[in-house]
Amino acid sequence: MAILLFSLRNVPEDEATEIRELLDQHAIPCYETSAGNWGISMPALWLKDDEHLALAGQLLAAYHQQRFITQRQAYLQKQQAGEAPTFIGNLLKHPLRFIAYAVCALFILAISTRLISALAHISLVK
Repeated sequence: MAILLFSLRNVPEDEATEIRELLDQHAIPCYETSAGNWGISMPALWLKDDEHLALAGQLLAAYHQQRFITQRQAYLQKQQAGEAPTFIGNLLKHPLRFIAYAVCALFILAISTRLISALAHISLVK
């Protein structure tokens, strides 16, 4: 029976490729499912049987620990060089997107408060 090993949803392509290569290097039989045409299916790596589950779990844990260390170092280097993304940097890079999100948030807030005050008024009238 197939066993879910690793979900590929929102996983960077380089990480997915490295995990595929890691499983191939250790001859762990698996297959991959895609998100499908509409992106609603589950993109994942699946083990063909549970025989290799313990080894695959250990390999993935070691890989993710190492990836965490390397990605953290890369981020710290970018931060020291002043290249790391910041809130103000993103705001200046995409001002229209920020304005659109702010308007949407304010619209939802206005509707929510009006709805709450209308419900409170109705309960007071009864």
